[in-house]
Amino acid sequence: MTTNQPIRQPLPLTGLRVLDATHIVAGPFCAMILADMGAEVIKLERPKTGDRARANHPFVHGANGQQVSARYLGVNRNKKSVTLDLRDPRGRRAFENLVNVSDVLLDNWGPGAMSRLGYGYDKLREINPGLVYATITGFGDSERFRGPYSQWPANNPCVQGMGGWMEITGAPDSPPQMVGDNIGDSVPGLWTALGVMMALEGRRKSGLGQHVDMSMYDCMAAHLTSSMPHYQATGEVTSRARENMFTAQLALKAKDGYAVLAGSAPDKWEALWHHIGREDLLSDPRYLGKGVTGEFYFTFVVPAIEEWSQHQAKLDIAQQLIKLGFSMGVVQNTEDIDHCPHLAVRQMFVTIEDTVGGKFRTVNTPIRLTECPENPAVAPPTLGQHNQEILCSLGGLTSEELAQMQKEGVV
Repeated sequence: MTTNQPIRQPLPLTGLRVLDATHIVAGPFCAMILADMGAEVIKLERPKTGDRARANHPFVHGANGQQVSARYLGVNRNKKSVTLDLRDPRGRRAFENLVNVSDVLLDNWGPGAMSRLGYGYDKLREINPGLVYATITGFGDSERFRGPYSQWPANNPCVQGMGGWMEITGAPDSPPQMVGDNIGDSVPGLWTALGVMMALEGRRKSGLGQHVDMSMYDCMAAHLTSSMPHYQATGEVTSRARENMFTAQLALKAKDGYAVLAGSAPDKWEALWHHIGREDLLSDPRYLGKGVTGEFYFTFVVPAIEEWSQHQAKLDIAQQLIKLGFSMGVVQNTEDIDHCPHLAVRQMFVTIEDTVGGKFRTVNTPIRLTECPENPAVAPPTLGQHNQEILCSLGGLTSEELAQMQKEGVV
């Protein structure tokens, strides 16, 4: 956003209060999106230990020996932290007071976790009929949509495998392979943020909240936007075989890495062979993408292009072939992305306090609202940092009660 552009609207979720009873990645990622868009997000954590992600490697170290998990820093900015033991009567009273004055409760502790504490959706709805209660579980957690796997625990590898992603990822002769990052968590987190907003729009019309039942498995299956339509149309199962790979994209060796070329029309292939001086191949229609098999593609087409591309820089390859009409990219690692000039212009990185005396640079939420101010960049909270602020106001505890609970270790 340019500095001279007037701000006409506040961030869209300003005034929304979210209780974030989640941990690790999927739930915190969802809550961070809402926080970045202006919501007040109150992170509810276990006393003493807090979010399990606080103990995850690698750690950022402070000058005085403190440390904080980089994984935790990456998905918990712009939140407040409150610690509560929901088995303690005072903690339960404070929690119910918070539910009563909140718009959203997020939970990813597993099937039936809140019900076992006495806070199933029927009880939550009794406390606050307008509450939007969103659960993220491996396979779904509502009576209406309960399936044979609903009680299974799950994590990122589980749902990548169940959701079909591992079967289509990796080399043709290799075992199934995960996509390298936690998309089994972040994809459901994103869909849950959207589900919350849908439910809030429903509440705007009806005045009533509802349970948003999010299954990580469902979310991963929903992203099979090529493989599943292919199967429905042909009955063919997409796998890691070359026959199923070549029509989508191909990585070309460059002198500094790889460029990525997407398959295209015959006229563009013709332009490419002219461009690299291989007009001798034009007499074979397979080099124009006609009747070509995956084996031919990887055995003959790719090596022919790489005779030229391996002597070029990857960005130069992309720029040259874009001029010929191809859709191009380059293969980048995290260092490349961190230094990308385009992402810098797009404000895709944000620098926050790291809570141990330094700064931490992390990826921003990729929503650009051109009429709103920039996303906030408040440091992730230390454990229980906002107990006094929240529990002695919204939670309804007295300062004396809070002090006693701290002595007893139940906050």
